[in-house]
Amino acid sequence: MSSVHKNLSVVEGSPVPSAKGYKIGIVWAEWNYEITEALMHGAKDLLIKQEIAESDLVIYTVPGSFELTLGAQYLAEHTDVDAVICIGCVVQGETRHFDFICNAVANGITNLNIEYNIPFIFGVLTPDNQQQALDRAGGKHGNKGEEAAVTALKMLALRDKLDKEAYLLQIITN
Repeated sequence: MSSVHKNLSVVEGSPVPSAKGYKIGIVWAEWNYEITEALMHGAKDLLIKQEIAESDLVIYTVPGSFELTLGAQYLAEHTDVDAVICIGCVVQGETRHFDFICNAVANGITNLNIEYNIPFIFGVLTPDNQQQALDRAGGKHGNKGEEAAVTALKMLALRDKLDKEAYLLQIITN
């Protein structure tokens, strides 16, 4: 279903896992500040609601969405985060700049997931206009930052479940 008919902050599927015991990084772009700040607060507030200790939140800004990949890499290399939520907003303009930035950021974040083997969450809005961005940053479609935080927690829960199953299988086979 398209987001036109859906509030993005309504979580479907399995319940939102607890954030207790995790250390999570948020790197967010200053460009389109009104939007990205709201997204960052949505992610942060959801993690706090899910019982993360505020001391286990590592939050930094980067100038724009293009810099999210390197900023997220810095967090992975210089902190002991379990996951990194990348938040940005690139609004469609009159030139192909939008396409280049969105593709670069999506590919960069995907590559970080593979290289570091921790969840790097793509919380980058790519709306056609400012109103669509506002609608997804706490407006009528909820807050995409909350969705990014839920995704991080669900990916960490999946990793933990698979680690536990592998450990139990090893005990059984030995």
